[in-house]
Formats: sequence, structure tokens, C-alpha cells
Amino acid sequence: MELKQGRPENIQGRLPREVRVYDFLDEIKVEYSQIDHEAATTMEACAAVDRMLGTLMCKNLFLCNRQKTSFYLLLMPGDKKFKTKELSKQINSARLSFADAEDMLKYLDIEPGAVSVMGLMNDKEKVVQLLIDEDVINGEFIGCHPCVCTSSLKIRTKEILEKFLPAVGHEYEVVKLLGED
Repeated sequence: MELKQGRPENIQGRLPREVRVYDFLDEIKVEYSQIDHEAATTMEACAAVDRMLGTLMCKNLFLCNRQKTSFYLLLMPGDKKFKTKELSKQINSARLSFADAEDMLKYLDIEPGAVSVMGLMNDKEKVVQLLIDEDVINGEFIGCHPCVCTSSLKIRTKEILEKFLPAVGHEYEVVKLLGED
């Protein structure tokens, strides 16, 4: 694993959804570092990627209400515990659960294991509401996937908030998750 500035030199064999992320970030002049790795299926593998990035990867959760009329993308620190009830109360939505893989693909063009804020560039209808934990907002960098689980990006939080989100037409709501029992 080697952390490189900007897009990979060779994009041959990469999925179109990943290449679109690099193209879009370059177009809106967002600086980023990128690393290729095996799909991280264990906490140890995730920790190794975190160390290479020099930042904590965000835990990205794709959620919906029971009726599947409201969809949410939650960005929170990877080491914080997620409590559905805690978030539901803050956003006035009862019965939050994990959204289906089909909805993830439909709205974000992402598959399970690769959920990322980058997927919002594919949400042309603005169906998904972005929720960001205050600890992520206060961090200098965000670690995320470029819509695939075999690469990771390191981007300044300020670049996500001030360049990426306006460019994709998404706003965000700050939430405060304690992650405690």
C-alpha cells in the first residue's frame, strides 16, 4: 500500500464509478490522496488503511425510515458506536434501519462495503440527506472510499464541506452522537 497524491496513474481496469469520482474531484479542484488496498473486511485491515492514510476513516451508514420514504447517509467516526435511537431522536425520524443494497445502488451507485460521501455525486434527485457527526466536522481530514472498497481517499474536511457538497448540490445536518451505552 502506498499513499499517492491525486488520482491513480493507471485507471485501466477500475470501475467507471471510481473513475468518475477522480474525474469529478479533479474538475472541482479538490486535493486528495489515494491508496489502493484489499477490501478491508476486518477491523485490523481497516486500522492498517487508517494508518497509511494518517487519518481515521469515517464510518458511513446508509439508513432509511421504515416506509423507505426518507434516506440518510451518516458520516461518523469509525471508532464510535452507532445507536439508532440516539440519531432518530435528533432528526425526528422514527424507526431508522439500514437501507437495502438495491437502494444504495439506485441512489448512490455504491455497493455494500463501499458506502461513501462520494456517492452523493450520483444522487441527482437529492433523495439522500447527509448527516455528519460533529466529531467528523471538527476533524482536519475525512477518509472515505471513491465508491469502491478497494481504494481509499484522504480529503480535507473543509474541501468536502466547501467544495464537494456545493458542487453536488447537497447540504448537510450536523448531529451529535455520543456512542455510549
